[in-house]
Amino acid sequence: MNAASRKSPPAEGADTPDEAGTAGAEPPKGVRAIKKYPNRRLYDTKTSSYITLSDMKDMVMTCEPFVVLDAKSGEDLTRSILLQIILEEESAGVPMFTTQALAQIIRLYGHTMQGLMGNYLEKNIQSFIDLQSRLTENSVVSLQNPLMQNFMGGYIEQSRSLFNQMQEQMAKQTETLMGNLGAGLTPKK
Repeated sequence: MNAASRKSPPAEGADTPDEAGTAGAEPPKGVRAIKKYPNRRLYDTKTSSYITLSDMKDMVMTCEPFVVLDAKSGEDLTRSILLQIILEEESAGVPMFTTQALAQIIRLYGHTMQGLMGNYLEKNIQSFIDLQSRLTENSVVSLQNPLMQNFMGGYIEQSRSLFNQMQEQMAKQTETLMGNLGAGLTPKK
């Protein structure tokens, strides 16, 4: 954590960690609680200091479990903070998502397949992370290495399987939807 973010006093009239308690849920045991105050500052209850989004990114990178809570209402703001971190990463350096990919993701919101796509992406990303972990463990360097080819083949096959599962779910949903539409169009006797 950088020195500027540690134990700095709040602005005059702002809520301090001692004044505003979290109204509502406390995080599960072992999960680090970060409180977000109206002045947009993040307060780490474990270190009793203010932190930055960069510090939050470091927690993500080290796989430290945390939850971000609104200091007044207790509302879970973790997703919002993670999206802010992604936005900062996409704005700096080399972005992970192309403009086309971002537009396609936006188009999925509100679509009947939104839930399926989220599940598909999550499983595919986890599969890729598992592959990366296995590669790191085995110190595979060369793409020509048969072990690397087996890993990549496994990843591609798992990705194909996930995609096929998603297609099957889409077909079932379409069949159900069409069946319901057809039932409504059948003339009554």
